[in-house]
Amino acid sequence: MCGIVGVVSNAPVNQLLYDALLLLQHRGQDAAGIVTLQQRKFFMHKAKGMVRDVFRTRNMRALPGDIGLGQVRYPTAGNAYSEEEAQPFYVNAPFGIVLVHNGNLTNAHALRAELFSTDHRHTNTESDSEVLLNVLAHEIDRATRGGAFTSATLFEAVRNVHKRLRGSYAVVALIAGHGLLAFRDPYGIRPLAIGRGADGTVMVASESVALEGSGHVFERNIAPGEAVFVDLQGQVHSEQCADSPTLNPCIFEFVYLARPDSVLDGISVYQARLNLGETLAKRVVSTVPPSEIDVIIPIPESSRPSATQLAHLLGIPYREGFVKNRYVGRTFIMPGQGVRKKSVRQKLNVIGSEFKGRNVLLVDDSIVRGTTSREIVQMARDAGARKVYLASAAPPVRYPNVYGIDMPTKDELVAHDRTIEEIRELIGCDALIYQDVDAMKRAIGSINPKLDGFDASCFDGVYVTGDIDTEAITRMNGNRPRIEETEEDSSRLALPNLS
Repeated sequence: MCGIVGVVSNAPVNQLLYDALLLLQHRGQDAAGIVTLQQRKFFMHKAKGMVRDVFRTRNMRALPGDIGLGQVRYPTAGNAYSEEEAQPFYVNAPFGIVLVHNGNLTNAHALRAELFSTDHRHTNTESDSEVLLNVLAHEIDRATRGGAFTSATLFEAVRNVHKRLRGSYAVVALIAGHGLLAFRDPYGIRPLAIGRGADGTVMVASESVALEGSGHVFERNIAPGEAVFVDLQGQVHSEQCADSPTLNPCIFEFVYLARPDSVLDGISVYQARLNLGETLAKRVVSTVPPSEIDVIIPIPESSRPSATQLAHLLGIPYREGFVKNRYVGRTFIMPGQGVRKKSVRQKLNVIGSEFKGRNVLLVDDSIVRGTTSREIVQMARDAGARKVYLASAAPPVRYPNVYGIDMPTKDELVAHDRTIEEIRELIGCDALIYQDVDAMKRAIGSINPKLDGFDASCFDGVYVTGDIDTEAITRMNGNRPRIEETEEDSSRLALPNLS
């Protein structure tokens, strides 16, 4: 899970890129990077850490130019601790190209070998984004060799890139002396939008909130398989470069990943979460009589819209029972299961009066490992709750995600090969209510009937690219982000309340 942005303007873009990355900070907190282009020279600064920590005044002054791109990173492949694997990535030929990528290539291993043996290109890191950059560079070189660089030759290159890549990818690249290129995988798994500013600035970004929050008007989502090229004069050229594109966005964007004020592929994230609350209400009623619930309390923060709608429909008071300390690092960033458990109470504190002597229904956006859920249920009991019920706005997470969310292996998933009752016993709640998979798809899909479907693989085990089997998942797990050997836990989860 990463956030990417690119800008073509007639004024310096360094501050604009910085502002957009702040708006996308929720998509990655491990590293941040910006590249600007002035004439034919790139200026880059990237480092591990949050946007506000990576970029100081001196760094911003060293990023001149009217065109640029940036990324906030949460690693899903390679080495999570390597400064070298922070994006953007750069190659000097052809022309000079820098690239940022959101997603995960499922055939990166085969492509890396192919790049070396056939394309004669060297990759220096374990990042699939560097593989993607070199594939793109090779195809641009082939398409333009012996001829002029045009949008047509660039789109031909992207067409060939689509034929070689598998997996999910939303990409923004700068090509020295020419302009900005953005494209999206043929399934539209990861989001990408385009908009304009009043001064003619063109921006592409992972979410509409980055456009609107930086003073741009959202125009549209880049279509699956589509490539958009913005030349140095700000002229926009676009073409469909995939043979049979379909729109199957990652459903977890709507469950948790995206900001609620974003609109992705014609779907309001906030409305999607309200709808999930509505369908969850039916599941709750069939499991726990509403008369046995005194209060509904969300587990901050993504579950609030669903919990609000659930409380409204059931006629049960909605209360805030947990206060989040915004100055403690998110649980999922902490390396090591031991640290993750310890950090829950640092991150959340209870308002005891909302729990004491009550039957409470806690609402979370989803449950992955179950460790945080178990801790929060115990916190509610310690605060005096008589009974603690837990409802998840998402179905059980039973399968690994391979398209850009660093979910654990199936053996680490609390719902894998367990019944709901077995999960309830592990978490320690009095009743456990999950969303239904088909109901989730209907609730979100009804907002935009033009969608072809969703990638909901972590819930239903169906991988939309069609190239994923047990062997592929095992291989990709071997390339999950590495942490220091001294840590207890080798997994890193890009989800907030879900560990």
